[in-house]
Amino acid sequence: MEDWDYSRGFWRFVVGLLLIFLAASFFGYAYSLHNPENTLRIVRKLAEHMGSPPSSDVHTFLKIFANNSMVALLSTVSGLLFGLGPWLIMAFNGFIAGLVVGFVTETGKYSFTQTLLGLMPHGVIEIPALAIAGAAGVIWYREIVSGEGSGAERFKRGMRKALTMLALSVLLLLIAALIETYVTPKVSGIG
Repeated sequence: MEDWDYSRGFWRFVVGLLLIFLAASFFGYAYSLHNPENTLRIVRKLAEHMGSPPSSDVHTFLKIFANNSMVALLSTVSGLLFGLGPWLIMAFNGFIAGLVVGFVTETGKYSFTQTLLGLMPHGVIEIPALAIAGAAGVIWYREIVSGEGSGAERFKRGMRKALTMLALSVLLLLIAALIETYVTPKVSGIG
């Protein structure tokens, strides 16, 4: 019974985190349309933070994979902050994704369709992978708070569950990074 409840609860968190990402992306997109000056400043800051483009496809792949894996790890561990961290991380990432889509389409350099094609091939794997990592953190927190046994037992049991789901997330992020590096640019015509 416990495994069934755990599994059902886990996938509810994944779906909830995906919905938060989607809602925040719509807000980010709307914000970009109504606040173009602020959006330009934010996008410039993001570009500065990301640095110059990697020199090869292998470097691009490694940079994308490392960045997304760190976000997944942070999302899992942030679940220990009363289960709230993953929700905030997904909302932030969704808002930024929507903001960038709005900015890119408003500049006219790429069409809305082309911009979506620049996100969809890898995004359909990457975003759920990050939601899985976040749900792992929430499950870890819930196990600590309401699991059975001593505090140490609950912590370890929750950590084992979280690490299993984090491993799945990282595997999916590996696939997403390969697609983002080698497939997405060709499909979207951006690369």
